[in-house]
Amino acid sequence: MDEVAVLAIVMVFGIPMLAILGWILLSALKILKGESKRGGREMDADEARVMQEIHQGLAKLESRVESLETLLLERAKMEKWEQLERE
Repeated sequence: MDEVAVLAIVMVFGIPMLAILGWILLSALKILKGESKRGGREMDADEARVMQEIHQGLAKLESRVESLETLLLERAKMEKWEQLERE
């Protein structure tokens, strides 16, 4: 009777634990390999597209900032020039 109880406990708890540990191991290997649910190539294409969009947006922002800097510097020069003329 003792052996049967031990066998039942091992089967009830041991087999599901092995399945869970196997799933965790496979998930960890997928993470280490860099695969996702969608697949590696799709993820790379999406990431590349997003990175290009971010780069283009930042390039436009840089151009706008440079234009604003130019406008502000010109305005400051004009104000300084007008102030010197008044004196």
